[in-house]
Amino acid sequence: MEMSLAMVQDLVSRAIEQADSQFKRPICVAVCDKFGLLLAFTRMPGAPVRSIAIAQGKAYTSARMGVNTDAFLERLHRENLQPGYFCDPLLTGLPGGSVLKNSAGEIIGAAGVSGLAVQEDQVIADMMAATMQKV
Repeated sequence: MEMSLAMVQDLVSRAIEQADSQFKRPICVAVCDKFGLLLAFTRMPGAPVRSIAIAQGKAYTSARMGVNTDAFLERLHRENLQPGYFCDPLLTGLPGGSVLKNSAGEIIGAAGVSGLAVQEDQVIADMMAATMQKV
């Protein structure tokens, strides 16, 4: 199963709504397919410009590595690794990226959020992942 445009747009809308209601600050949000290719991106007015590439990198990393970026960061620390060891300059260990799986547990994409504290970014990305598991 692939994500439809309607599903992706719904995820982005939910992320923006949560950032606005819970954190009262703007974000950048990216959704990519299971290969890490961008499907949708939105920058809320006022979100940091640097967060554009960061949100996209978080989504890409989750898709390519098959884990949330907070788990990837834990691995980097645990194994004393640098992201560059994976021969992919687009990988990031910043929390805020989540793998998107369908109800069968198959990876169908990933989401990345940037603009808040990394723990807050991760909360929104995890909400997006939880939403997809119900589909």
